[in-house]
Amino acid sequence: MQRLATERVLEALEESPAVLIHGPRQSGKTTLAKEIGGQRGYAYFSLDDDALLAAAQVDPVGFVADLPARTIIDEIQRAPTLFTSLKAVIDADRAAGRFILTGSSNVLLLPTLADSLAGRMEVIKLLPLSQVELLGSKPWFLSATESGAFPRRPARRLGQRLAELIIAGGYPAALARTTPARRARWYLDYVDALVQRDVRDLANIANLDALPRLMEAAASQTARLLNVSELAAPFQVSRQTIRDYVTLLERVFLIDEQQPWHLNRLARLVKSAKLHIGDTGMGGALLRVDATSLYEERALFGQLLETFVYQELRRQAVAQEVEPRLFHYRDRDQYEVDIVLQFGANRLGGVEVKASSTVTEGDFRGLRKLAGAAGSAFTAGVVLYDGEHTLSFGDKLYAVPIDAIWH
Repeated sequence: MQRLATERVLEALEESPAVLIHGPRQSGKTTLAKEIGGQRGYAYFSLDDDALLAAAQVDPVGFVADLPARTIIDEIQRAPTLFTSLKAVIDADRAAGRFILTGSSNVLLLPTLADSLAGRMEVIKLLPLSQVELLGSKPWFLSATESGAFPRRPARRLGQRLAELIIAGGYPAALARTTPARRARWYLDYVDALVQRDVRDLANIANLDALPRLMEAAASQTARLLNVSELAAPFQVSRQTIRDYVTLLERVFLIDEQQPWHLNRLARLVKSAKLHIGDTGMGGALLRVDATSLYEERALFGQLLETFVYQELRRQAVAQEVEPRLFHYRDRDQYEVDIVLQFGANRLGGVEVKASSTVTEGDFRGLRKLAGAAGSAFTAGVVLYDGEHTLSFGDKLYAVPIDAIWH
């Protein structure tokens, strides 16, 4: 299966001494690194190997000095002291493509990185599989939103099939399971393993048992404004502690905070981030819902559908020459847009996600407000719906079938 990030990694290896592929565990980083490195003679070292990890931690200078000319270091976040040693080796020889690194927590937040590999390393995010990758199709939706030109692509109404896609999620190992129940079991085991291992590596948390329950609460609040007080309510810990826990879960890609889009002069905009579970398959497993019950529970279905589209567009974004940034929009008059796509400095599109198979003029209410706020920077506003036809609803406004965005 061709990953959308493959071309980006190959291009980066032609120009940068080090390339970091970072993203959640089990998203395919090691597979991608080995596929690319295996064709080019890279040696492979995994810091999940306790002996290698101990050597790297005790003598990072000697460990790096003994590495072959081209090397993959897997799970680099487990030995952040290597960054300084890698900097010294790279500065002595700036040849492109020397190191492929992978990381399962957001190593960009590690203070040691800011003073070491910055400027010497290209960073490429690898998230779980997108629908585009699963189908082997070519991503087009983000480019169309940037240009404002939407082709009439064939599409079908998905109905309950959409709930099945949401519940399946995008992790390769989960999708390889033979039944939905076994996929759900994989996701629950995955969350538990990350909490017990990666979160423990990042912080000294006395009550690790609270984190899986916090993940359940986050899943129930997906696609809603982040409300730390509400998340903290079931726990006997402070609001600040829950805020710290949320940050930790984001660092290991279990949840994501979608920041608000705003212009400084628009004082009436709501500045709160929106919370998203990192993968809807994981969210469904945490909430103990299957596709049938999800499809019948329309409020939760709408939340997880919005997160599903949000994550799909994040996963497709790696194929763009310049990755768009994904925000949300909401003002104090209750106008909102689920996803704001920022293309560079002066181009901006909006996406509303609707679970229904029909679209009305009222569904474009928030997009019209966003268009007015963005002015000439606004490229297109799209309502994604569970229908069959791409339709124009006026200047730069379109209804597009959800099914079309990955075909």
